[in-house]
Amino acid sequence: MRFIITLRVNAHRFGRLLPLNYQYEMSAAIYKTLSSGNEDFAAWLHNNGFQTEEGKQFKLFTFSRFNVPSFRILRQSNQMELKSEYVQWQISFWPENSTEKFIEGIFQDRVFEIGNRESKVQFEVANIEILPPPEFQETMCYNALSPISVSFRDESGRDNYPGAPQDFAQAEWVRERLLVNLLDKYSAFYGENFPRESFLDFSVMSEPKSSLVTIKAGTPQETRVRGFMCRFALRTAPELQRIAYEAGLGELNSQGFGCLGLM
Repeated sequence: MRFIITLRVNAHRFGRLLPLNYQYEMSAAIYKTLSSGNEDFAAWLHNNGFQTEEGKQFKLFTFSRFNVPSFRILRQSNQMELKSEYVQWQISFWPENSTEKFIEGIFQDRVFEIGNRESKVQFEVANIEILPPPEFQETMCYNALSPISVSFRDESGRDNYPGAPQDFAQAEWVRERLLVNLLDKYSAFYGENFPRESFLDFSVMSEPKSSLVTIKAGTPQETRVRGFMCRFALRTAPELQRIAYEAGLGELNSQGFGCLGLM
């Protein structure tokens, strides 16, 4: 289920400066909000999520970056100045627990802050709109609303990401990992393997833009994740299209990666 949340910028509280790396703080805000409506569900989702028989865990929700109509990038301080009075934020849930009334109820009139010690912005929920699900077909065209991350782990245990936009667009292992990820999510949610032969074709329609995102910046747990933003066509089974749209494409969806918008 997809929601568009319109946020009012309360500039009088902290100002209008937002760190460029704000995805982890957005994820934390979602968990905190879920806890206010259903503490047991939020704790279970945070600690376990949905799990395959092999132990792979998925949270099965994703969210976009802020859609800011007007802003200014401050490169020297790694900050963004929000010039708009309102921003929009898409959040998509696949678990059945995340019903329309539940999500609307816990987000309605919510006030929260996004940012770090150097810069943060207070937001107030001004409106919540539910997007009706599309008719999922074998071939669909999307626009990445947050970076799509895909990786493989080498023999040393190191995560390897596509090294360049052309690798993301053309490497066969990228397609293979995207398909395996969707199949694992299917298994985690339904408790069984995908019942038919699976396939996936991924064709970029614009030059992928690399985005290096810092998670838990300034802490001992700080990590950097590379993702790519682009428009693309995805060909796969309609059931897997639904997972890609509602739960996210690729990895780390609950940390703000792989949120897709329809073209």
